[in-house]
Amino acid sequence: MKIIGRVEADAVTDVVCDVCQCSTRVHAGGLQFGTLHAHWGYGTTHDGERYELQLCEACFFGTLAYIKQERRTQNLFSEDGPDLIENLGLIAKDDYFGDAGSR
Repeated sequence: MKIIGRVEADAVTDVVCDVCQCSTRVHAGGLQFGTLHAHWGYGTTHDGERYELQLCEACFFGTLAYIKQERRTQNLFSEDGPDLIENLGLIAKDDYFGDAGSR
């Protein structure tokens, strides 16, 4: 037997970029954002601190460009190829339906 009743629930209606404070809502109606997350543990300078930032697409790729530039600087005289930098953090490409890991 189904018993139907009204239930009030909180839901995420928008995610605002923590850098530029713009909405991450896209024209298709969904929310598209990246998350920068850290949980520092015992023995670190920031022991017990947790961070979570939501970034819009522009701010995410701006941050990624900065990190890539830092990696270029740190490995200026390294013999590793450009793929070490250009694909930094990339785990899937052309994965439009989120099924790249199921093959």
